[in-house]
Parts: sequence; C-alpha cells; structure tokens
Amino acid sequence: MTDTTSAQGLAAPAEGPGGSSPQASTARRGLLRIYLGAAAGVGKTFAMLGEGHRRQSRGVDVVVAYVETHGRRRTVEQLIGLEVMPRARITYRDSVFEEMDIDAVLARHPQQALVDELAHTNVPGSRNAKRWQDVEELLKAGIDVITTVNVQHLESLNDVVTKITGVPQRETIPDAVVRAADQVELIDMTPEALRRRMAHGNIYPAEKIDAALNHYFRAGNLAALRELALLWLADKVDEGLQEYREAHDIRDTWEARERVVVALTGGPEGETLIRRATRIAARSSGGDLLAVYVTRSDGLTGADPVTLAAQRALVEALGGSYHQVVADNVPDALLTFARAENATQLVLGASRRDWLHTLLTGPGVSWRTIRDSGDIDVHIVTHSEMGRGRRLPAMHGGLPLPRQVAGYALAVLLAPLLTLLLANTRHQLNLTSDVLVFLTGVVAVALVGGMVPAVIAAVAGSLLLNYYFTPPIYTFTIANRNNALAISVFVVVGVAVSLIVDLAAKRTKQAARAGAESSLLATTAGSVMRGAQPLQAVVDRVREAFGMETVSLLERELGPEGEPRPGTTWQVVATTGDGQIVRPEDADVAMPVTDALRLVARGRALPAADRRVLGAFAAYAATALEQQRLAAVAEAARPIAEADRMRAALLAAVSHDLRTPLASAKAAVTSLRSDDVQWDADDYAELLATADESLDKLTRLVENLLDMSRLQAGALSVFPRPADLAEIVARSLDDLGPAGKAVTVDIPAGLPEVFADPGIAERVIANLAENATRYSPEGTPPVLTASALGGRIELRVIDRGPGIPTEATERMFVPFQRLGDNDNTTGIGLGLALSRGLTEAMNGTLEPEETPGGGLTMALSLPAVAGSEPPAAGQADADASTGIGDAEVTRP
Repeated sequence: MTDTTSAQGLAAPAEGPGGSSPQASTARRGLLRIYLGAAAGVGKTFAMLGEGHRRQSRGVDVVVAYVETHGRRRTVEQLIGLEVMPRARITYRDSVFEEMDIDAVLARHPQQALVDELAHTNVPGSRNAKRWQDVEELLKAGIDVITTVNVQHLESLNDVVTKITGVPQRETIPDAVVRAADQVELIDMTPEALRRRMAHGNIYPAEKIDAALNHYFRAGNLAALRELALLWLADKVDEGLQEYREAHDIRDTWEARERVVVALTGGPEGETLIRRATRIAARSSGGDLLAVYVTRSDGLTGADPVTLAAQRALVEALGGSYHQVVADNVPDALLTFARAENATQLVLGASRRDWLHTLLTGPGVSWRTIRDSGDIDVHIVTHSEMGRGRRLPAMHGGLPLPRQVAGYALAVLLAPLLTLLLANTRHQLNLTSDVLVFLTGVVAVALVGGMVPAVIAAVAGSLLLNYYFTPPIYTFTIANRNNALAISVFVVVGVAVSLIVDLAAKRTKQAARAGAESSLLATTAGSVMRGAQPLQAVVDRVREAFGMETVSLLERELGPEGEPRPGTTWQVVATTGDGQIVRPEDADVAMPVTDALRLVARGRALPAADRRVLGAFAAYAATALEQQRLAAVAEAARPIAEADRMRAALLAAVSHDLRTPLASAKAAVTSLRSDDVQWDADDYAELLATADESLDKLTRLVENLLDMSRLQAGALSVFPRPADLAEIVARSLDDLGPAGKAVTVDIPAGLPEVFADPGIAERVIANLAENATRYSPEGTPPVLTASALGGRIELRVIDRGPGIPTEATERMFVPFQRLGDNDNTTGIGLGLALSRGLTEAMNGTLEPEETPGGGLTMALSLPAVAGSEPPAAGQADADASTGIGDAEVTRP
C-alpha cells in the first residue's frame, strides 16, 4: 500500500553545532520515501535495501548511510553490492556509540541515501537530537532519501500504543515529518506470519523469542498495531486526495457516516443500494448499516419475496440489520424509522418510474423524502433500473389517487367527444348504437377511475343522449317509452359496472394488506425464534412497525380467581424507546393480552386495522414471555443437573484414585506391624516413606475435592492481599520436590506485587507447573515468565510438549476430564479445572495458548497492586527482553 503526495517540506530541523552543508542552499530539495511498518520484523529494512539494489541497477548512485541489521542474516546479505558509508563514533560517558556520519554523506553527496530507523534518538553530542533532523539536512542538500519507521513511534499514536502493548515508547517522531514525505509505503504482514517469522528465529536471537512472543508480539497486540498502521496511512491517502481535489477545483467531498439507513423496495436495484450504503457506513469508524423495507398497506408495490429475501441475506452478511414496517405514506415511514434509530444518512434509489408516470402522479418518494428530511442527509443512488417504469403507487381508498384523477378527467372529456363524434354520424346510427357507444365510454371511465367518475359519466351521458339523440332532439323530453327505457338501462349498467370495479379495487387492497401483515408477522416470528432475547425483539419490532415512541409490556399479579390482587400495580416486563410506560392509562394504545398482561404503546392512536395486527404482536409477546421464563427455569435447573453429572463423574473417577493410595498405605502399615518379618533399618524407612507418600497423595486428593465442592457451592474463602509473585512461585516449585528444580524461572526484578491469596495462588501455580513438567520432553524443562500489562500481572507457564488441539482447549477445564479420557493413572482430572476456579475466585483469569513451535502455554493473569510500579531500570530491562522497536539503545 503506497501513498504518493507532493511534499511541502519537513518541519524545520533544530540546527546542531555544525550547521548545514553549503550545498543545501543551492541544490534542489531531495525526495523522501518512507517504509512504514506495524512492528519490528515485518521487512522494512529488507524492502529498503531491495529498493536500493533496484535503483542502483538503473544507474542511480546509491549509498547506505545507516542501516541496522540486528544480526538478521538475510538483511546482512542485502548489503552485499551496496556502498556502505562509515559511521561516526561518538564517546559519551566513557562509552562509544555509532551514529550516521552526516558530514561524510553530505561530502559524498549521492543521488540516493538509505537511512534506517527514522525515529532514532541520536547520542548526546551529535549534531542533531533526532535522526529525522539528519535526514532533513540530506533532503535540503538535494539527496533523495529512503527510510523506515514503525507505527508505534508516531507521536500522535504514542499513548494508544502504550495502552495496547503496556510498554511506553521512548523514541517518537512528529507526525508532520512522516506526513510530509513524498511517498509512504506500508510493509504489511499478518500477525500470524510475523509470529511464525519470530518463532523461526528470523527476527530476534533464540533467548529472546519466548519473551517477545508472550509480551509485545502477542497476536492481539500485532493485530491492533497493524490496524493503526492501515488507518493512519488511509488517513494520509485521504489528505493527499483532498489536496488533489482542491488543486483541480473538485468541490465534492467524501463525508464520514455514523449510522446509515438504506430503503429497499424489493426491486432489482436493491443490491446496488445495499453495497453503496455499506461503503458509506464503512467510512466512519463504528458506522452502522440498517436496511428498512416499507410494506405498503395496499401491497401494490411489485416486491418480489424471493428478491427481498436475498437482499435481507446480503444485508446481514455485510454486518447490517434488516427491518420491516407497515405504512401507507412511504416517505413519512422512512423518516420516522430513521429518526427513531438516530440515523444520520438515508440512502434511496433513483425512481424507477418513467416520465409519463412522473407527469401523472407528481413528485415521487425520493423528492418528498428530501423535502421532509430535515437534518438527515439523503443520498439518491442511480442504478440500471431507473426510469424503466414500475407500477403506480397506491394511495388511500379503493383506487389510487392518480387513477381517480384520470377517471374524473376522462369523465369530463369523454362524453363531449363522443357526442361530437356521434352527431356527425347521426344519419348512419340509431339510438341503440348511440347508447352502446356511451355505455362503452362509461365502462372505460369505471375501469380507470372507479365508481364516482363512472356515475358522473353515466349521468352526463344520459343527459347528452336525451338532448342530442332522443327524439324530439335538442330538448329533454322523451317521446318514446322504449327510448326512456334504454337510457334508464344505460344509467343502471354504468353505475353497476362502476360499483363492481370499485369493489374489486377494495378487495385487492384488503388482500394486499393481509399479505403485508402476514409478511410482517412472519418476519417477527423469525426474529423471535432466532433471537437470544425474544421478548425484547417483539417490543422492538412493534415500535418499528407502527412508528411508536415507546412500547412496553406490563404485567400484574392475579388472585386465585383470576382477579387482580388488591394493592398490586403494573410491573414493566419489557420496554423499548424513550422512557417507559408504567400504566395502561398513560398509553395511547393499550392492547389486552391476558388478564395479567397488557401491551401498551405511546406515540399515536392506531386505526382498527392496525390494532388487529397489534393484537397478533401481543400474542407473540405473551409467547415470548413464557419462552423467556421457561428458559430461566431451565437455566436454574442446569446447576442441579451439572451437580448430578459431577457427582456421577466423581464416583466413577475417585474409585481408582482413592483406592490406590489407601491400598499402598494400608500395605505399608500392615507390613510394619507384622511380627512374622524382621525389617532392617532401610526396609523400615522405605515402608514408612511409602505410607507417608501415599497419605500425602490422599490428602491432596481430598483437599482438591473439598475445594472443588466449595467452588461449586460458592463457599470458598479467599483472602487476597499484596504479595510478591517471585516468592509465591518459589514456594510453588518447592512443593513439587525435585521436579520443581528443573523449571526455568524468568521473573523480572521490580515486578509489581499481585493482589491475591498467596496460599491459593501457590496451589494454582504448583498445579500448572506440575502439569507442564509431566508433559515436557526430556531435556526441555518448562519455563515460567512474568510481565506487567495494563494493571495486571501475567504469569506464563510454557512447555514444549505435545500441546492440545484447539477444539479441546475448553474441554480440558471440565472436572474429571483428561484428554482422551483413557488414562486414569495420573489423577482424577481436577488440576486444571480447580486451578481455573481458584484463579477466578481471586478475580483472575487462566487461559491456554499455543506455544510457538509446539507445546502449551498457560497464561495466568492476576490483578496488580494499585500504585505499585516497577523502577525505571526494571522497565528498561523488560523492554530489552521484548525487543521492542528496531533500534532500542539503553541510554546512560
């Protein structure tokens, strides 16, 4: 990932005693290229040297002004073929340090200089305090520079890196220096790959690998540092883009988004809108994506259920949430939902209506949404389906308003046009034909506009037939009864046809409404079934669907006869929205569920049709409440079942472990009491040792069982106090006897005290060390290391044994379990289970980790004593052991 921008110059360096080279005032300014890395070992120096070789092969005069290989073989090999400048040797407090010889580089004046570790702090007595100031002199002298820096050295991220890693960074560089570079390229590597490189010995010497992997180079630390590097460089890329737009007079900008709502119609453009909205939400850290589909009560939206389901799946796959509401006014519903969700952005698709529909129906959903959006930004997204036409949206009533308007217009215009046409053919057609033609016109008006326009057309047609075509013409008198009957039948048929058309439209609307309600209820049922909190999901869905401010489910206690108990009040079982409703009288809508339950909502009154749907939601709420309570009962019964399981496992497990030490002790004591055999002193001592060892095993077993019982019952007494971890570890290893002497201990001096129960902590560490010793191969004893991080002390027990599969990491903490469950000769499987329980009782954690290169690491974390900090020397030692940074120099 590379960013290239025009450099306006670095921050002015602090002039050292030697001043700058005379060439600086006459030469053009050099170009600065920076390789940015997330941590040491990602390959910045290697990439810098590789770029030097490439430029040298193109005829560029390249020198290595300063490079730090850290003893890495491949980096040293990269130096072959490049001219390496001699270093300046500076004496400070009786020690000699090597720094970049800035005067030698200026005198050599190459075209390209390679300078490692831009954030490095020079030894006192150097010309400049920082190496980036040395680089500034080279740039002023017209020398192009390629350099390296780690993200943890950026000044703006110093505190963030300290919080992540627990290690303060002493060497920093102003962000402005790096931002002013002509090119910044990220040398990226995944945390897993970097840890593998570390484990293979490609970064630090073998003696520092374990400490580095378990401290600074944890996978979580590396992932966080990598994210910081990516975000910082992305921000610099955005700055360069803004400069480019300003230079080219581009006014449009990319704005950050916090919460984005995308409106779906179920049309083919939905996928485009979802992906566009996702990109908008992704630009803001922590941005949320919400998709909403407004189910029209008339249902005439042309939504394909299959397409809508696919779009919902896409939204959820992209990390968004899907919502569905029922409303007749789509713009109001969208804005109501957006405001209820505190959305800042609303994404709509450009209208699919063609120009004719737009002309007939007026402004569409997009225009009305923009008009009423207020402080919500509205995005209209173009797509391939825009302008291709769609079914007319329906309004209130049997037929949509545009069709009614068209019907009135047709009723007014059609009758005079037919009269004019038939008057010119009066001598060719009789009255019967005239009536049929007018009747056809009435049917056409009825089909377009419904009943009222058709009745108007029928009345107007009858009057025109009477006046212009019924003898005597030009009067409203009818001389022939047959003509009067024909006109009457004409009016009746016209009205009947209009009634049928209007009834069909109403039935269509009712059917569509029923379909919309069914779809909403089905969606809610799915949410209830899938959700971990079904009751909360129901009340949330009620609030969304009906656009309410607050929705609550109330419950009261009933007596044995089903009547409310005297003095009882309503209790809020679940609520959502602003505040809560504590009485049905305070709500705009109160829906009885049972005698003891009420679903209440505040915001607006609901029509009868919506109350019917709300009743279905109320039934869902009652079911969800019952489901929640059954789940609580099941959860309460789980410890009882677990206790029964443990009791059965205990009886099965202890049969051997109790019998073995008892039998050994019994045999030893019986032998000692026997008068048949005369034991010499050695045999006598051996029998006593056997009995003593067997009884010790039995004592430890009983203590473990009692402690596990106390943990299960929550009756374990813990007395935490400040304690020195090194002393606890020493006593723990003493308890192991000869096996404990082989364990390697690496606890830095000056480590803060832990706040724990020393006796319990000693047992935990002894259990972990014994387990590690048992599985460590011969000649490779376990290692115990400790460090301070974020107010806690972490002790790692590292072995190089066979390790365990990832899927078995939690199973090994189950009491009376061992891997495979096929070995009952080494204990009853309480060690790790008891250790975790005792650790958690001290407000600590015990987690397994994979040892790089094979094996198991048990990470024990305990609270550190507040205000207890290691001395500066100890911190420096800890930094040195983790190998932080590319150029850590211990200053006098």
